[in-house]
Amino acid sequence: MVPGAKERPVQEFLNVLLFRPLAHLVVLLLYRTRVRPHHLVLFHTLLVLLAARLIHLGQDVPAAFLLQLKTVLDNADGQLARLRGEVTELGRYLDTELDFLGNLFLFLALGFRTGAWGWAFAAFLVFTLVQTWDFNLERLYRKARGLFLPPEPQDPETPLLALLRGVYRFLFLPQDRAVTALEEALARRLGLDPLRFWDEAALAGVVNLGLTTQLFFLGVFLALHQPGAYLTFVLLQAVYLGAWYLWRIARSIPSPR
Repeated sequence: MVPGAKERPVQEFLNVLLFRPLAHLVVLLLYRTRVRPHHLVLFHTLLVLLAARLIHLGQDVPAAFLLQLKTVLDNADGQLARLRGEVTELGRYLDTELDFLGNLFLFLALGFRTGAWGWAFAAFLVFTLVQTWDFNLERLYRKARGLFLPPEPQDPETPLLALLRGVYRFLFLPQDRAVTALEEALARRLGLDPLRFWDEAALAGVVNLGLTTQLFFLGVFLALHQPGAYLTFVLLQAVYLGAWYLWRIARSIPSPR
């Protein structure tokens, strides 16, 4: 594993294959500088906002390149923070919320570009749902096995931290609670085996639709000058997720003795 990479039960394939090794090269260059992880977060957020503007203007290839650079730096900020011991509560909220902002602007740009506002809105909802499921399924995986969740850093209270925490509780906490409640209710009512319902195979079904993979394929569709096809690609993930969910349930029903 690349030094400083986040430990997860199942890793996103494109991260392991490509983006984390590239990010590690960035970390090696920055490790002894004054650049802090939150500087990278702010910079790669600017990149994704610029990419959104380029999509709106029809500059697809430069936008595709910026999105891949954004992914490299998005990996680098976490690696740098962990290697330096600079993981912070502020950084966690900042990264999550600015990623959300960047994703929102990307889908707004796709809506402007294609004129398919309904599809763009629906695709954004599916996209967000996939990321939420990815985050919460790992927590349920750990809980089912009695594994400790990674400790959350606690920063000194500041107005900015309070603001970002409030935004997180408003935007993301309801999603987390809804996904967790649905998963646990289904497991309980159907008598599912938790070690199979929340296992590595289940995690792999959403981990490999994570943000890295999503932006990679958006870049591919942009390079082909087919931004509208990316909306279709994301919407088809809803069909896939439905089938994936039924598969998870079916394989987790205990066999009769």
